[in-house]
Amino acid sequence: MPDSAETDRSAASPLPLSRIRVLDVCQVMAGPFCCMLLGDLGADVIKVEPPEGDQARRAMGFKLKGDDSLGFLNMNRNKRSVTLDLKSEAGRKTFLRLAETADVIVENYRPGAMKKLGVDYEAVRAVNPAIIYASISGFGQTGPWASRPGFDLIAQAASGIISVTGDPTGAPARAGVPVADIGCSLFALYAILAAYIGREATGRGQYIDASLYEAGIAFAIWDISEYWGTGRVPRRLGTANRMAAPYEAVRARDGYFVIGANNDRLWLRLCEVLDRPDLRADSSYKTNADRLANREALASDLEKTFITQDRDHWVSLLLDAGIPAGPISDYAEVFGSDQAKAREMKMTIAHPIEGAVPNIGFPVKLKGTPQEIRRPPPLLGEHNDEIFAELGIADSERRLATGGGR
Repeated sequence: MPDSAETDRSAASPLPLSRIRVLDVCQVMAGPFCCMLLGDLGADVIKVEPPEGDQARRAMGFKLKGDDSLGFLNMNRNKRSVTLDLKSEAGRKTFLRLAETADVIVENYRPGAMKKLGVDYEAVRAVNPAIIYASISGFGQTGPWASRPGFDLIAQAASGIISVTGDPTGAPARAGVPVADIGCSLFALYAILAAYIGREATGRGQYIDASLYEAGIAFAIWDISEYWGTGRVPRRLGTANRMAAPYEAVRARDGYFVIGANNDRLWLRLCEVLDRPDLRADSSYKTNADRLANREALASDLEKTFITQDRDHWVSLLLDAGIPAGPISDYAEVFGSDQAKAREMKMTIAHPIEGAVPNIGFPVKLKGTPQEIRRPPPLLGEHNDEIFAELGIADSERRLATGGGR
């Protein structure tokens, strides 16, 4: 818990991005997640949706009571929603009026789509030279693959992630969570904040070009280092690590857990804790390089001991000995754990239709200006009247701009 001085500062201080207005012209995940994080830090995020809404409202799986999916509800808190038909002249003009009031625009349509609609960076910069305009796409705005569809699966495949993911004896596998989507979202976020800090000094905005493909490549430091250093194309290793061993999942009597004895000191300690002097004496395992070269035999040798007890026994024993280890938790175990509860990684948001909506908690904690839930995920077009009134748009213009929406 923060001390009283920190609590007092938090109560008196505005959120760090409370002076920023962001237009979220995005669908599904990478863009909306980026904008939600900006909103969590205080930005006024206006979600600009087509008349039919962000497709994630309908297409992201499970629902509670209303029409919006739980996936949408977990990526769109702290936003206001306005519907605009950007294919219409009235919608385009309204968007540019809204863009005049914005600091940041984030869009994740296919390259060229915003230009075709007349709301690309150049069109916006003409009315707001200080704008920071971020485009998120599958492969970036340039290059021969720029027009390819930008799904996380496609980016994981093209960037090399899938080639090194999965059991070496089985089929390739994608990472279980959308690492290209979320990674791109976070890279875009850091570029937006850097551009905003730069604008404070120069008064000039800029264009940001972020892609899922490049995010996937940027994550592969160890794998690419192996390729550049040896000329060998990295292969799938399952849960193992290409730089150290043992550093992977191992099988106990009742299931799997992970162990990270990734240096000589920890390796010797592991041999001691397991009462396996034979492993310590084996020249095949003397150095990390030896253990890597004989990783499969090492895993088999360790399993002979680990299968004699349950995973929780080994995890507790190894941690007590200072050896990194942990259970492989499913999500029921994750959110049932004391650690997730202590870190408030599940929270609920009051929603006018859905009731108490479960949301993933804030992944980082700011002590002086902690993030806040100021708004539930918006209904489609919920803030049309409010935002049009702020822009001074007459009632007669609103129906044309929204394509007949509310």
